[in-house]
Amino acid sequence: MDSMIQAVLQATFVSKCVLALLLCMSVASWAYMCSKWLLLRTAQQRTQAGLAAFDEAGELSRALPVLANDKHSPLFGIARRAIREFNRISRTGDVDRLLNDNVRRALHFAVAEEMAVLKSSLALLATAANTAPFIGLFGTVWGIMHSFTAIAQMKSVSLATVAPGIAEALIATAVGLFVAIPAVCGYNVFRAKLAHIEGVCINFAGQMLNRLQHEAPQHTGGIAFSEER
Repeated sequence: MDSMIQAVLQATFVSKCVLALLLCMSVASWAYMCSKWLLLRTAQQRTQAGLAAFDEAGELSRALPVLANDKHSPLFGIARRAIREFNRISRTGDVDRLLNDNVRRALHFAVAEEMAVLKSSLALLATAANTAPFIGLFGTVWGIMHSFTAIAQMKSVSLATVAPGIAEALIATAVGLFVAIPAVCGYNVFRAKLAHIEGVCINFAGQMLNRLQHEAPQHTGGIAFSEER
C-alpha cells in the first residue's frame, strides 16, 4: 500500500490529473448510487402498496382518496393525468366515443412522464461506467510513454529501473476499473428496479382505464380528484 501511494506521489502531472479525475468520478458515482437506491426503493414500495390499495378499494369513489393520501407515489401522477383527461372529455359530452383512446393516451404519457423522473441522471452513471476504463487506459499509456522516454535517456537499463515506471503507469488502469465495475453493477441493478416499477405502473394504468370504462356512466359530471402534488 505504501509503495502504491509513493508511486502515485512520484507520478507525472498528467497521471496525477487522471487519477484525480477518476477519484472524483468514483465519489460522484457512489453518492449518486446511494441517493438513487433510496429513491427507487421508496418508489417501488409506494407503487406496490398503491396498486394493492387500489385493488382492494374497489370503486373509484373509494380508490382515488387512497391514492391521494400518497402524493409522492408515481401512481398519483398517473391517476391525476387520467382523471384530468376524463373530466375534459366529460365536459364535451363525448365520453363514450373518446374515453378509450384519449384516456389510454393520457395514461401512456403519464407512465412515460413518471418513469422519466425516476430515470433522470441515470445516463451519468452509464457514462462513468463506460468512460472510466478508457480514462484509466489513457493514464497508463501516458505513464508508459513517460517511462520509455526516461529509459531512453539512461545508459544502462535493467528490470529494476523499468519496473517502477511501468507499475506506476498501470495504477491508472486499476483505478479506472475500480470506478467502472461498481458503476456497471449499480446501473444494471437500477435498470432492473426501473423495469419492475414500470411494470407496476403499466398494470395500474390498465386497471385505471378499466375502472373508468365501467364507471363512466356514474361520473357524467366528472370526477373530483386532487391536482396538487
